Amino acid sequence: MTVRPLLALVALLPAVPLAAQSVADTSPFRTLALPAPNRMRGASGAPGPDYWQQRADYVLRAALDTAAQVLSGTGTIHYENHSPDTLTFVWLQLEQNMFAPGSVTHVLSQPPLLFEGGAVFDFSGKGFTGSVTVERFAAAGHELVRTVEGTLMRVELAAPLPPGGGVDFDMAWRFVVPPDGAARMGRVGGRLYEIAQWYPRMAVYDDVRGWNVLPYIGAGEFYLEYGDYDVTLTLPAGFLVAATGTVGNPLEVWTPEQRARLERARAAEERVQIVTPAEARANAARRAPGTKTWHLTARTVRDFAWAASPEFRWDASGWDGILIQTFYRPGATLWEEANRMARHSIRFFSEKWGRYPYPHATTVEGPIEGMEYPMLTFVPASAKREDLYWVLMHEFGHEWFPMVVGSDERRYPWMDEGFNSFIDYDAAEDYFRGTVYGDTVRRELLYQARAAEQPGREQPLITRPVESRDLSWTAYKKPALMLTILRESVLGREAFERALREYVRRWTNRHPQPADFFRTMENAGGRDLDWFWRQWVYTTARLDQAVDSVRAASRDSTWVFLSNRGQMTLPVTLELTFADATRERRTFPIEMWNLGSAFTARMATAQPVVAVTLDPDGRYPDVDRANDRWRREPATAP
Repeated sequence: MTVRPLLALVALLPAVPLAAQSVADTSPFRTLALPAPNRMRGASGAPGPDYWQQRADYVLRAALDTAAQVLSGTGTIHYENHSPDTLTFVWLQLEQNMFAPGSVTHVLSQPPLLFEGGAVFDFSGKGFTGSVTVERFAAAGHELVRTVEGTLMRVELAAPLPPGGGVDFDMAWRFVVPPDGAARMGRVGGRLYEIAQWYPRMAVYDDVRGWNVLPYIGAGEFYLEYGDYDVTLTLPAGFLVAATGTVGNPLEVWTPEQRARLERARAAEERVQIVTPAEARANAARRAPGTKTWHLTARTVRDFAWAASPEFRWDASGWDGILIQTFYRPGATLWEEANRMARHSIRFFSEKWGRYPYPHATTVEGPIEGMEYPMLTFVPASAKREDLYWVLMHEFGHEWFPMVVGSDERRYPWMDEGFNSFIDYDAAEDYFRGTVYGDTVRRELLYQARAAEQPGREQPLITRPVESRDLSWTAYKKPALMLTILRESVLGREAFERALREYVRRWTNRHPQPADFFRTMENAGGRDLDWFWRQWVYTTARLDQAVDSVRAASRDSTWVFLSNRGQMTLPVTLELTFADATRERRTFPIEMWNLGSAFTARMATAQPVVAVTLDPDGRYPDVDRANDRWRREPATAP
């Protein structure tokens, strides 16, 4: 075979300027630039054979002075270096320093975050000033040199910590408990305490950034190492405690009647009142003298929080060996259903995404708008049943994201708030099935999209929380809508849910990055999704699919001319209406847009088509619904 004629033809072609010969790849299906896989994080999205992460085990001894509102503590941290690096210093987090006069939060005095439903997250402390005093931080009996940088503390090690080595830190600290601790902890006078961010915590050292030292300003939450906790809390004798972990001294802290009721509750499907309304009121009126010490332990968790009050009602039930507990004040009567709501949440999430791994699931009613910790959540009293269920269930959803799957909340809130919000809609639809609320609650995602997708103002989902102007959209609602569309319109329910369960399994008690999630969903779901992540996570692309025209090509064929007028691409569902008023749906995969933004749907049908509708169920955030429909104009009389 000769090539001479072709060469001759090429020679006759006009010369093209060199600058015009370079064409950028603008295809929506071009490869997404992600960190290269390696032996720590594999190309499939799974931890690699050399994956490592650090470990921090805590022994904490704390006492609460309810007169002075001072929490003081001592303890030890056993820190293990599983990295391949030799460490000469470490960083710890001192979150209570966000209320110090010179802190970033105090100086900026930013307005609170306002969420739909009236939730207000005020990180200012509402006029409170204070900080944590680290009285001792030592190793091997020697005080270590330390430097406090806002909400972080750098500690110089007395000797380098080699790979595989460990060090024991001995510490003492104290701080005044703020009434409102950045909407994540606080107190009501001296009678109800919800305590978190209460001890010096190791910052994360990982294979991606080394030390993670973003300051705690408010909008970005936490990124923490896993470990075991041994905690003792000394409180006024009349206080009842709810906490992360298992109570180790029940004979000393619970009455015989409470212990008997609790044992009965473990096998109960309906709530058992461990502390009745009358008992709670009597406890609140009685000032018990002295103190009581509670001993709690927890294994393989990333944090420890607790709540205490003499005024709690206490209900409990059981599911699959897990104790479900609700603590609330006598005036929060709507909370009498809270234990049933909690039990449903734990059961539903366990059956759908992987079994709840902890011995108990406990929620506490109090002043905090909604916050999550291992085994323990803080939830406010609500005036509406639907609102109570949503917040209570949402906070329990966080037991999967980020308590079990330990993502970096400070950088990527969409990987915990967003994933959690997505699974929340499933749970709410199940709990309120058959009601107007249950049948329509997910529709609010599209209403939110219309309100949030403002050109020039909307930010990409990947935006850090402290830079986000609309955290409710970028961290919660948009990722929930993204995953809903990925499941219902791209992967299909079975493939999507199998892939998300695999992501949970792979990254249980580990630290995934966005690329690990993307690759897991692609590999386990069986589809290349670079195009999907680019438009949903890294841009503010808008969707505008349109029916341009319809033409009967022959007696048994109709052509529908479609266009993708926006920057976002998605598969297409068409609903055809025929002359006899019957309807039929046709679906087209994402590959329909491989050759560009126009596509002709050639459909075999002998019936005349009189109307065509794109996205007939209204699942997509299409910015122009008017061009989603085509209807044949009635014939004009001669």
